Amino acid sequence: MDKKKQAFNTKVIHAGEPDPRIEGAINVPIFQSSTFEFEGQTDYNDLKYIRLNNTPNHVALHKKLAILEGAEKALVTSSGMSAITTTLLTFLKNGDHLIANNTLYGGTADYIKNDLPDYGIEVDFIDAGDPSNWADYIKSNTKVIYVETITNPLMQIGALDKVVEFAKENNLISMIDNTLASPTLFCPIQHGFDISLHSATKYLNGHSDIVAGAIIGDDPYISMISSKLNHLGGSLDPHACFLLHRGIKTLSIRMEKQCESALIIAKFLEKHPKVSSVNYPGLSSSPSHRRAKQLLCGFGGMISFLLEGGIPAADDLISKLQIPISTASLGGVESLITRPVQTSHSLLSDEELQLAGIEKSLIRISVGIESVDDLIEDFEQALK
Repeated sequence: MDKKKQAFNTKVIHAGEPDPRIEGAINVPIFQSSTFEFEGQTDYNDLKYIRLNNTPNHVALHKKLAILEGAEKALVTSSGMSAITTTLLTFLKNGDHLIANNTLYGGTADYIKNDLPDYGIEVDFIDAGDPSNWADYIKSNTKVIYVETITNPLMQIGALDKVVEFAKENNLISMIDNTLASPTLFCPIQHGFDISLHSATKYLNGHSDIVAGAIIGDDPYISMISSKLNHLGGSLDPHACFLLHRGIKTLSIRMEKQCESALIIAKFLEKHPKVSSVNYPGLSSSPSHRRAKQLLCGFGGMISFLLEGGIPAADDLISKLQIPISTASLGGVESLITRPVQTSHSLLSDEELQLAGIEKSLIRISVGIESVDDLIEDFEQALK
């Protein structure tokens, strides 16, 4: 059987596994060793050492992730932010210019706007859904364009195909944060993006028990990023590699359930009289619905919405819910709920929130794999 033609559900379990299996073990054992015997390597980056992200645990993960997104190579890192910052610093230097979407995860947005300028890197923000004026931001020193597949926390989908075309026309490196979609719904490299980034803490792992990142793409980009990562030291420890490897194997069935439940909950919320608006690309009312159907293999497990009554009503709802846990993060098997301005986007100023279109009363829910009937019943009682 041609492994390249295997279904995604099969690949998440079997792709990239050691062949032959290590001592016959079904799972890749945890190699809890910081260093390995010298084997005559002539390149520093080939030495087997945890910080160089090349232990057997790392290698198996890298192969699996690359195959899942249809790329040549992948890297895992110590966190999603480590993946993002290392990748940006690989391709941007003093005097360069970056174009980024105006709605991004709060940590990314804060780093791009407030840290990159300290390195002498210019930044401009665009609306990734409206290509009409992107060319106005091109400069002679523009090197990178950065977007998200599904934006956090407004669940918007930009003109991703146009982003790829624009990048190629202007000789830019295209980067996309694919965290909220995961390779279950979207494979950026196959759609022409140069580099795909993940907070593997979220859907890839799926169990809220590690922090990790992933960088996926083709050579020579990943080799360049790997060299930078080796110097910056954002390596993932072998035990976290083991847990991430295990988590990925259930990605497909988790995401299928989360997408299914999210659509049901989004439709329920949209019809509720106390809900003023719902952001979910699976709703026909969403401005991103057409793009979601065109580009993605599903609508995702994330919803955000506004209640009549603003912040007091939002906080009251969150306090009364019994199943979703009020906390930061997303993508776990348990439903998680938050007001992003208190967690994921708390670094942004009022001006930055306004630019991104994020209201302080916005509620974001990461739908888990609990019974959707129980979740609907919980929302019904809390909304009363």
